[in-house]
Amino acid sequence: MTKKLSAAILAVAVSVSVAVLPSAHALETVTVYGGFGGAQAEGFQAELDAFAATNGLSVKYTQLNAFDTDIRVKVKAGQAPDIAMWPQPGGLLEYASVLEPLDTLVDLKAIKATLVPGWDTLAVKGGKTYGLPVSANVKSLVWYNPANFKAAGLTVPKSDAELTALTSKIKSKKLGFPWCVGIESGGATGWAATDWLEEYVLRYGGVATYNNWWKGKVAFNSPIVTKAGKKVADIMLTAGNVNGGGKSIAATGFGNTAALFATDKNKCFMMRQGSFITDFFPDAIKAEYKANNFTHVGVFKLPTPAGATDGVLGGGDLAAGFNDNAGTKKVLSFILSDKLGQGVMLSKYPSYLSAHKSFPGGLYLNPITKSIAGILASAKAFGFDGSDLSPAIVNATEWTELTNWIAGKKTMKEAFAAIDASWDNA
Repeated sequence: MTKKLSAAILAVAVSVSVAVLPSAHALETVTVYGGFGGAQAEGFQAELDAFAATNGLSVKYTQLNAFDTDIRVKVKAGQAPDIAMWPQPGGLLEYASVLEPLDTLVDLKAIKATLVPGWDTLAVKGGKTYGLPVSANVKSLVWYNPANFKAAGLTVPKSDAELTALTSKIKSKKLGFPWCVGIESGGATGWAATDWLEEYVLRYGGVATYNNWWKGKVAFNSPIVTKAGKKVADIMLTAGNVNGGGKSIAATGFGNTAALFATDKNKCFMMRQGSFITDFFPDAIKAEYKANNFTHVGVFKLPTPAGATDGVLGGGDLAAGFNDNAGTKKVLSFILSDKLGQGVMLSKYPSYLSAHKSFPGGLYLNPITKSIAGILASAKAFGFDGSDLSPAIVNATEWTELTNWIAGKKTMKEAFAAIDASWDNA
């Protein structure tokens, strides 16, 4: 072999080896899975992009439409993301064996110090914290259309008695339907019904009873929960309160807000739903809301029955890490802090709420979001979404059985008994 040929072969070998070597400047990619989409996902990804750009990372958020089912499939298939965000702390803790304790990933003490009390203990198992909130929501809200209220000569109720009277007035004057209610949500159908029941268990039972209930220490067929169920039935299942009754409720998407903004005879006047529902408004209404035009959007706190505890129900998404990679640590440290939401989030998703007491209140430029944040901060009795804290099997059974009850397939007592029985498999 000549020297020239040897040199040529060496040159080719070197060029090939250089071509296949990865760049020394390749960005570490961090994957994040969650259940929320729409404007909230857009705002979240935008803040992740800004953070990634200054930290030598690439961060990709992916929405799983049926989060509980999809994340289980991903993990079992060995396709777990770096970070996942659960809307149910109980569901998160079922993965504790494959999650990294947060004290090995972030400055846990510093993050917990700025959280609203109670949020730091939602995902703790065996003395270790596996998840903390990236966002909060308030569920004890009733949304209404001020334009329709004004046209019908209606006023916002300030008490439960006034709410009952308002419901009767709307029906007797044939103005439309008092309530918009939907609990359909694909593989998670029924979760919206759990919120209704939790509202009144918290109020009739108080915080201690409420917490014992979701822990399985107070039965669904107990007097307190039965009383709450009857209150829910009075609102949702009384003839004429909701267009189509129970069967329609079970088949209508929880985010179907169209009737709230309609002006014909099929319009409804009130919708009890969480602060996140603004992401499901029709596009024209979302544009108005984003521009702080509240001609068609108003909200008031769900009134508490006389003699009951004045409570506030809420929830949120909690993040956890599947590994201790450097990128995972950096991203978790950001999204679990009060810095998340201080970028473009609120401009894209005005309904975002932080679970941190140190979050600058002045950033809530939308007056309704600011008032909701005040409702959360001033709650005399706060209850985190109970079904989201229960074991996944109990949570799923509750979704199914409450749907069966509302659709008329079972009595309330039968549905409650089935949920109680699910604790045997928890």
